[in-house]
Parts: sequence; structure tokens; C-alpha cells
Amino acid sequence: MTSHSFDVYTFLQRPLTARIATDGPTVRPVWFLWEDGAFWVLTGPWTRLFDRVKNDPSVALVVDECDLLTGCVQQVIARGQAALVPFDVPRGRRKLARYLGADETLWDARFVSYLYDDPSERGTMWLRLAPTSLTAQDLSYAVVPS
Repeated sequence: MTSHSFDVYTFLQRPLTARIATDGPTVRPVWFLWEDGAFWVLTGPWTRLFDRVKNDPSVALVVDECDLLTGCVQQVIARGQAALVPFDVPRGRRKLARYLGADETLWDARFVSYLYDDPSERGTMWLRLAPTSLTAQDLSYAVVPS
């Protein structure tokens, strides 16, 4: 990992949307969990991402923020070989709670179903990206009052 001027771990704990790129090329937005030195993205055979990663596991992922009011511009770019690994409910709950809140009763039913449907029947998997390259940049600027 390259050196950087902001706390990457704290940045990646925020419920930001990442964009993941695969061969094709295609880019799609994803919710992610940064845990155990890897990005975890929910996927399955109902998505194009699943098939693309099965065919070519090389991916790039970017998480960024650009706040024009504060001048905060930060980015993390990860690259590596993604792996499709079995879905586990505790990690799924942690990922969904970071975006939807802790109270599952308030979640849309399609998200709850990931936790209670049989992953082997549905085909739910994790795309796990343990980056071989992770770069972070703080491109923030001072906002001049008008």
C-alpha cells in the first residue's frame, strides 16, 4: 500500500458507493464491506458481475468522495484478482447494516432475503478482492468563500 495523507481505514468504513471495473470493459456501482484487508461485494448468478469475474477475475475498484462544499476530495483505488467465495450471513448482515442501518425491520424485503434465503439455492456469493495494489490520494482543496 502506498503512503497517504488520510486515514484509509476510517474512510473505507464509511457507507460510500464503490465502482468496480471488469473486463469488457464494464463499470458498475456496488456497496462494499472493507474487512480483513479485503473488499467484500455481494453477487450471484443473477448478475453480470458474477459471470465476468468467473471468466476473468482481474478487477479494479475505486471508492471516492468529492464534496464541493468542503473541498474534501479523497480516493482509494484497488486492483487485483477477485475470488468468488461462499456467502456467510454474519458478514452479509454487517455489510447491509452499514448502508441500511441496524434495524432490519426497516430494510426493503429484497435485502432481508439475502440473510434468510438459502444461499446455495439462490447462488448468493461474495466477490472478495484482497488488493495486490491499493493507492490512496487526498486531493482536497481549500474552499474560498464567495
